[in-house]
Amino acid sequence: MEFGSRLKQVREENKISQEDLAELVQVSRQSVSKWENNECYPTVEKLLMISIKLNVSIDWLFGI
Repeated sequence: MEFGSRLKQVREENKISQEDLAELVQVSRQSVSKWENNECYPTVEKLLMISIKLNVSIDWLFGI
């Protein structure tokens, strides 16, 4: 499973919309959409925020 699929899975498990996640990590909803479609990756700072907010490890998000 790729990063985008894992991000979408954990976001949906936490019942958080793309817009809500975008607000939590201070980016646009379009950025979250691009991450979930593997068009690009978040910065290290945003990865850390995602990890904390969704209670998952960065390793898990990347399938390590």
